[in-house]
Amino acid sequence: MRISYSLGSLLTIEQVLECSRILSATKTDTVWIPETWGMENFTMLGIVSQYSQNSKIGSSIINIYSRSPSSIAMGAATIDTVSKGRLILGLGTSSIPIVEDFHGYKFEKPVTRMKEYVEIIRLALSGKKISYDGRIFNLKNFSLLIKPPREHIPIYLAAVNQKMVNLAWEIADGVIFYLRPINELKETIQKMQQKKKLDVTCQLITCVSEDSEVARTRAKQTLAFYVSVGKIYREFLAKHGYESETSQIFEEFKRSGFKTNYELVTDKMLSELTVCGTPDECKKQLVKFNETGINLPIIQFNPVGDVGDSFKLFVKTFSDEK
Repeated sequence: MRISYSLGSLLTIEQVLECSRILSATKTDTVWIPETWGMENFTMLGIVSQYSQNSKIGSSIINIYSRSPSSIAMGAATIDTVSKGRLILGLGTSSIPIVEDFHGYKFEKPVTRMKEYVEIIRLALSGKKISYDGRIFNLKNFSLLIKPPREHIPIYLAAVNQKMVNLAWEIADGVIFYLRPINELKETIQKMQQKKKLDVTCQLITCVSEDSEVARTRAKQTLAFYVSVGKIYREFLAKHGYESETSQIFEEFKRSGFKTNYELVTDKMLSELTVCGTPDECKKQLVKFNETGINLPIIQFNPVGDVGDSFKLFVKTFSDEK
């Protein structure tokens, strides 16, 4: 089984680099670096590529509102050069609060915008001079001054709702799923892979501890966070069997924040949406997710206790040494 790791936004820069160094001794397929409102993604990808020198390096995800398509193409060309052709460019729309409140843009026409981003980035990376006339972007005479090692850098799209899922299968090299119930995930993958074979990745909230209940509690807290602040995930889960649970978690969040709302996360939600427990329990759960048709699980590191000790147990659970 191919295995990749996501080194979360709550880690410090030093912790991300130390985790990357540890992963360099394993058969890790890809090290994914997220971007929220902390560490800047291209900078981190460049540094991580020097600490983990064998695995691919993935952005999970760069949003398509805070940078122009030309600047993303420049960043991708730079990272693919310093990593010697190991970049996977993960793109997504992020969310309304991040785009509008943190960056000051209107969250408009996400599917059209994504389509034009991918077209422009691919044209730029091919080395061609671009004159592009789209519904959103109009570029004249743009070309990169540097030539990346590869003309075709793999682009993976983060997709939640069906329109973006369809677009991923239309134009991308891979898809990044997150927080999809296991049965829905299996049905979606089977249906979409009949159209065209993509590299299907799914980021999984993952918490490992020798104490199963401690790991489960940590997973509940992480899941409750995304349900509370992520409207798109809350609405998607409500449509797929979790309307009551997501409503209760969100209402409790509005009343008391994150203090107790995680207690409303059910065992069924943990089973269908996360990997958590002891090392043996987590390995069995990961196999279950892999059987849905995922090509590359992305194990999202959520520390349990001390970050260093937690990550060593985390890697020992999922990865073989070289």
